[in-house]
Amino acid sequence: MSNESLDKVFEEAVARVNAHTDPFPADTLLKLYAYYKKATNNYGKPSSKKSIINAFKTNALFQVKDVSEDEAKQAYIDLVNQYFLYRK
Repeated sequence: MSNESLDKVFEEAVARVNAHTDPFPADTLLKLYAYYKKATNNYGKPSSKKSIINAFKTNALFQVKDVSEDEAKQAYIDLVNQYFLYRK
């Protein structure tokens, strides 16, 4: 997949997640968070008011530290597709 089409599919997956109104499972949400941050090269500190949530987010980011931006985009897309395929 070319970079341009990967970016387009990634943006569509992000829009799909943002439009979804039901809560995601916590583990899925953390993976989406980490892949999104890595894919967009946005490494700002987690900004939750709860330190435990920041710790989980930091751990999720640590787990994708060796993933490239393009790999993170593809992983995000795959996770979104899998979630919507198997959800009730």
